[in-house]
Amino acid sequence: MAAESSALVAKRQRTDASGALVPAAGTAAAGGTLVAGPQRTSDLLAPILLLAGHGAAVHTVKFSPGGELLLSGSHDKTLLLWETFGECKNVLTLKGHANAVVEVHWLGAENAVSASADKLVALWDVKTGGRIRMYKGHTSFVNSCCPAADAPLIVSGGDDSVARVWDTRVRTCQSVLDHPLPVTAVSTSADGKEVYTGCVDGCVRVYDLRKSDGEPKLKLRGHDDIVTGIALSPDGQRLLSNAMDNTLRCWDVRPFCEGGRCEKLFLGAQHNYEKGLLKCAWSARGP
Repeated sequence: MAAESSALVAKRQRTDASGALVPAAGTAAAGGTLVAGPQRTSDLLAPILLLAGHGAAVHTVKFSPGGELLLSGSHDKTLLLWETFGECKNVLTLKGHANAVVEVHWLGAENAVSASADKLVALWDVKTGGRIRMYKGHTSFVNSCCPAADAPLIVSGGDDSVARVWDTRVRTCQSVLDHPLPVTAVSTSADGKEVYTGCVDGCVRVYDLRKSDGEPKLKLRGHDDIVTGIALSPDGQRLLSNAMDNTLRCWDVRPFCEGGRCEKLFLGAQHNYEKGLLKCAWSARGP
């Protein structure tokens, strides 16, 4: 049964651009460039729509591929599925985690993947609300997860300082990628051949899963604090990373590139006092 919920329409007032994200020119070492960006015309304190239903803090939200549904994960251990049209009501509640849900991703239009502080990664059927599989192997909180769009693969990263690669068809772990410190963010290429990780040491790593040595083929250094989120561009050529140093960086992750890997440096992505693992994302149009 769906949880009690409501959607409240709220007016949004225009504000000045004092809180705008500021693109900055990178140093020669960073290889960054100055990029002009649009001014903000909205304020995070002025919601267009307010969806109420979770019983605790919401850590993650994702639109479905078609945009008609929204999936949210919360500290209340549940995932809620919302319609994005009409009354915008909560149509389904997904239960099964024993601790906070910290990240969710859609896997096609009918499945979703979640990472939780209960040390588990879960695969869900969002049509029925049923849990298809639970992936066990992490020995501490799972901070991040990401499915491959065109391959039966899920990657996850946790406080146990490892990233794990799972085959969605079975429950066993296919690869373990060791890190010196907790893994706070993960992503993967659409074909599942490459895995990207962000770590507490501020380093972004790129792994080629076709190699069996478990060593990164690239180490992208530049952040001065914990990397909290990473996202691969729709064309698979660039990686966006967000960190607690209040910057975002855009990296060229093509096999061969001219100059430095860091193409753009953005300042102003403020983290709150709670130091949560803030994520980043691309628009559908990409870079």
